[in-house]
Amino acid sequence: MTTSAPPRVARLRARLLTALAGDPTGMAPYVRALADGDDAGYFVENGPAWTVHAGMGTLVAGIRALLLQALHPGALAGVHDWSRYRDDPIGRLTGTVRWVITLTYGSTTQADAETARVGRFHQRVQGEYVAGDGSARTYTAEQTDLVRWVHLAFTDAFLRSHEAYGGSIPGGPDAYVADWATAGRLMRVPDPPLTEAALRAEIDGFLDRGELRRDERVDEVVRFLKKPPFTGMMGVAYRVLFAAAVATFPPRIRRMLGLRRSWLPVKTATRLILRATERALGSGPRAQDMARLRLRRLQG
Repeated sequence: MTTSAPPRVARLRARLLTALAGDPTGMAPYVRALADGDDAGYFVENGPAWTVHAGMGTLVAGIRALLLQALHPGALAGVHDWSRYRDDPIGRLTGTVRWVITLTYGSTTQADAETARVGRFHQRVQGEYVAGDGSARTYTAEQTDLVRWVHLAFTDAFLRSHEAYGGSIPGGPDAYVADWATAGRLMRVPDPPLTEAALRAEIDGFLDRGELRRDERVDEVVRFLKKPPFTGMMGVAYRVLFAAAVATFPPRIRRMLGLRRSWLPVKTATRLILRATERALGSGPRAQDMARLRLRRLQG
């Protein structure tokens, strides 16, 4: 005899799965479609990208990536001018999650189609911003330095968050950076970094050249990310995850964002939250399971 989850837990699970996969069951149409396709995709089964993106540390990484991206005034201008994150934070999140999941676990055809979908939106994103040196500049979402910064911020966020709150990575940190460089190339990032040291050097280069800055727009994003419109258990859990993201930044980045490490025992609290979240999500099929169905079919 099986028993259903208590209503409170069921509601929390539905909200989490809606945020993570765009569907309260976790099986949005694009997730189910991962079982289709005619090849293994760009990323090897159980390899670095598969492992990192399946880990619960991704909940921390998403917050961290948005905070780090905000420090580039060009990248932030695109978000400020074109994103609906203030009105629909869940919708903004699910769009990004769809891209990550499809590239990581989909066939090459599915990954290419998803990249094209994002690219079509980016073609419309353009405007003006004040650069780190105070000069006025124009931007487009396809601009090389902006696309590069977003790739660096994403890679660093998922790597650091998995190292702090996840498990081991097949081949180690360098293997993940090199693996996810494939996503950078798909998004037309020229020569993305292939090692952890190269990744750190590039981020430090943006800082040293004065290309990053804190202004009122950064403060607005930080305030929103610090306390988005989540209530109840989800709101409490999110505050811990935000503190966890902040704790993974080096002091130089925290100072630029105007943030301090929490007085909470962040690592312990985060692991408890992630463990509870994993239990709430249950053991049902997920994106990687749909991908494995495709792989087993292709293997005959």
